[in-house]
Amino acid sequence: MSGTPIGPKPTPAAVRSPVSRKAQQFTESVIREMTRLALEHNAVNLAQGFPDFAAPEEVKEAAVRAIRADINQYAITWGAREFRRAVAERFRDDTGLEVDPEREITVCCGATETMIASLLAIVDPGEEVVVFEPYYENYGPDAIICGAVPRYVRLRPPDWTFDPQELAAAFTDRTRAVILNTPNNPTGKVFTHAELELIAEQCFRTNAYAITDEIYECLVYDGFRHISLATLPGMRERTITINALSKTYSVTGWRVGYAIAPPEVTNAIRKMHDFLTVGAAAPLQEAGATALRLPQTYYQKLCENYRMRRDRMLAGLDRVGFRCFQPHGAYYIMTDVSAFGFSNDVEFARYLVREIGVAVVPGSSFYRDPALGAQQVRFAFCKTEATLDEALRRLAKLHA
Repeated sequence: MSGTPIGPKPTPAAVRSPVSRKAQQFTESVIREMTRLALEHNAVNLAQGFPDFAAPEEVKEAAVRAIRADINQYAITWGAREFRRAVAERFRDDTGLEVDPEREITVCCGATETMIASLLAIVDPGEEVVVFEPYYENYGPDAIICGAVPRYVRLRPPDWTFDPQELAAAFTDRTRAVILNTPNNPTGKVFTHAELELIAEQCFRTNAYAITDEIYECLVYDGFRHISLATLPGMRERTITINALSKTYSVTGWRVGYAIAPPEVTNAIRKMHDFLTVGAAAPLQEAGATALRLPQTYYQKLCENYRMRRDRMLAGLDRVGFRCFQPHGAYYIMTDVSAFGFSNDVEFARYLVREIGVAVVPGSSFYRDPALGAQQVRFAFCKTEATLDEALRRLAKLHA
């Protein structure tokens, strides 16, 4: 049968882009790029947030035992039962909230996959997602991948506070979710109870979900306290709480994360996760159950050791001429570098890695508008004392 073809005229192959429009809307990870440059120039890597010291022995041994016991095939797609039980126990101990490990927990391949699976589960193309900036660099691309429109709320130094009116204006009748990272990467901000109440108020007003990335929950200093947004009245039913083993147990390469959410949302997250990655590594989930059940003394010692690292870096950076914004959580320090006279953060970061031998992250990578971070860089202090001392020794060659 002949005739005029039905439908739009196909784009000629000669003019068709080799990649999707989505892929063209964001660049590769700047953080991972700086790690490659650190390796190329034999620089101290204070860019990427991975510890350069060992995970707890009992956690490593638990992984070895699991592998030797042949726990090497697929776990249940949404997570090994014992690991989900351990997640529920720890969440109850930390927050007082009881969750059902069979109906409200999904185990994914790290917090990164957990975030995109959660967004894909609840956000339709064209809906809006509120993001606080500066933000962890994945959040913007995550919104683009799921077809959402990101709307930004500024966190302003030195305390990284936000304007309640700006927050309210960012929430519209098209808002589907807000992404909250507390303690925050890259700023180290710990959101207060009063700030969380303002966020919850906007979620109620617009019938939006909150997706909270709480991966640094154990690393809080100076008398501050981490508060899970799900514990606020009425927020348990509209919060997806994300966490992972990576930071607390120094196993960033294991890629075991999880989401805690109401049953209907959990079912949707599980479907997305299933078709993204099928499942997280089975033996590492077994070891994760051991990790989550470590005694409270482990977390106390961990936090104190990180506080000492932070103070060591703050003092050293101040001596060199950086203006530091003191973090109250996580393991990063945002700094103002305007005293060094470079035209922008990228130029300065490349100078540091090539000429000084220290890798950092340019601040502009954490903002929608690069100009907002053009005189900022981020340091990671999740390193041994020897690593930090070597970095500070090299940085002493700088002159503000």
